[in-house]
Amino acid sequence: MKKIFQLLLVLPILCVLMFISCSNADEPVDQEEEVNETDYDISGVLSKFSGTGLSYAVNGNTVTFTTQDLPNHTSPYWPEANPLHADYNGTNADFRLNPNTISAQNIVFTITLNPKEATNKQATPMGPIGISRNGVVFFNQYAAGGSPLTNEINSFDQYLGHPTGQGYYHYHIEPAYLTEQFGEDAFLGLLADGFPVYGPVENGETVTNADLDNYHGHTHETADFPDGIYHYHITNQDPYLNGNGYFGTPGNISQ
Repeated sequence: MKKIFQLLLVLPILCVLMFISCSNADEPVDQEEEVNETDYDISGVLSKFSGTGLSYAVNGNTVTFTTQDLPNHTSPYWPEANPLHADYNGTNADFRLNPNTISAQNIVFTITLNPKEATNKQATPMGPIGISRNGVVFFNQYAAGGSPLTNEINSFDQYLGHPTGQGYYHYHIEPAYLTEQFGEDAFLGLLADGFPVYGPVENGETVTNADLDNYHGHTHETADFPDGIYHYHITNQDPYLNGNGYFGTPGNISQ
């Protein structure tokens, strides 16, 4: 009888110890899940955007850029009366001036501040696909009609941009004015999905297409995102800026 009484006293203590042990075993799993959860925030690079007719406003978890799409550098595509008009002085011996001139636009991007990889990737459209830090828009790797840039490249000015027939100045390839000003490894802008665009150099090495995925980017730390982020790179080979589409989900673009 005495042994039964002692056992009845011990059983509740054992149950309490087992409960505490099970609770402690669950805690590391929850902590690990929190560590592995990706939560990008691009708010820190917004202060880098500055250009003629460019503004931005944050509203909740989005940022809205409004740009007149006017380059802050010289070009033969400015009207002759504009102080920034200058003859072509680049290095392309085959340069040919297209008949278009730069004119002010009203392009609005609404982009998430917390970009994430999209489950269903979308192709980039013709026209604006992102915005550079001086307010000039990025276009994808295709000329009008979806043809390669092979011939159109010869109409790029000394800073490697040119205007459409509607006066939209844009960069398809490296925005040379920005890489000359900020460095070839610098942050250059954002695509419409919120992921950043960087120059053609990383950690002192020239980036090639082989270093990047099908969307022309990869994930690791940068000077602006020391904890790492997916980011695109400009390279000197097709597709130059973007590959098979946006890595994330693009926001709204109106023009």
